[in-house]
Amino acid sequence: MKLTLSYAGFLVLAGTVLFIIEAAILLNYQPPGMIRYPGQGIGRELFKQVALAAAVVAIILVVFGLVGGWFLAGRMLAPLTRITQAARTAATGSLSHRVALAGPSDEFRELADAFDTMLARLEAHVGEQRRFAANASHELRTPLAITRSLLEVALSDPDHDSYELEARLRAVNARAIELTEALLMLSRAEQRSFTAEWVDLSLVAEEAVETLLPVAEARGIMITVGGDIASTVGSKALLTQMTMNLLHNAIVHNLADGGRVWIQTTLQPRSVELLVENTGEVVAAGIIPTLTEPFQRGQARVRTDHAGVGLGLAIVKSIIQAHNADLTLVPRSDGGLIVRATFPIPSL
Repeated sequence: MKLTLSYAGFLVLAGTVLFIIEAAILLNYQPPGMIRYPGQGIGRELFKQVALAAAVVAIILVVFGLVGGWFLAGRMLAPLTRITQAARTAATGSLSHRVALAGPSDEFRELADAFDTMLARLEAHVGEQRRFAANASHELRTPLAITRSLLEVALSDPDHDSYELEARLRAVNARAIELTEALLMLSRAEQRSFTAEWVDLSLVAEEAVETLLPVAEARGIMITVGGDIASTVGSKALLTQMTMNLLHNAIVHNLADGGRVWIQTTLQPRSVELLVENTGEVVAAGIIPTLTEPFQRGQARVRTDHAGVGLGLAIVKSIIQAHNADLTLVPRSDGGLIVRATFPIPSL
């Protein structure tokens, strides 16, 4: 309605201005050679006739402006109506609907495409969150169920070994704490709730190696660390956790004896890279996308007796995304995995 009144008002205003200009000309009109006396002139007679015709034309302009303006406004606002309907559909929880606006690439088309892109990302994010919530609830329920079973068995058997029960409860409790801390770390990374500072990834890599070296030595795995000084901006705590997860994953999923792990930092003109490579079993290329999913390891769900909670690479992925970096996983031809994290260097 506003656009219709605007169109009609502009049309009537343009006609009124045109009539005023014409009236001024007619009032002063006098044929060449005609003697003009005060209060006389052929222009006044013409003005009377034109004024009557202008009144009729003005009425036609108003009607034409309202009808034509309503039609044009409807045609112009039709894409917005479709976008509004899509937004209302999304508000009900259905994120699969798309505007899919056809036609020329104008401002409305750009708005519709941006809205469809937002819906697609939101649908993927919500689906991932739902899967994560379902997996997390399942994983958290497992240690609680084990604890309850142990307590029930202990209560039903008065001659039970209290030391054995205590050891098993400690192990189950430790796993529950580990899982909870991993979930909190993952949530923190996804929310990007950290203070950015300059971090040298080469020092972070050396610190991670020193921390996990006993674990590697116990498994007979050799770690090689080196590279350039590679500084980026981010959270030192999160980047340290990311490096620890990558290195721990490379140690755990390695050969029993004689395995190798390489961790290297590289300085590029506009980015820095952290590369972690390990030997191990051959990894099929088809399962690479599933490795960064929560509670996933390859093609199967992580078991509760595995040395980890299935969130290592999921946390790595979230931390890398929080730092606007890129994560690349490539299987080695002779077994194992190559993980490359590329971080941008902010301009000063």
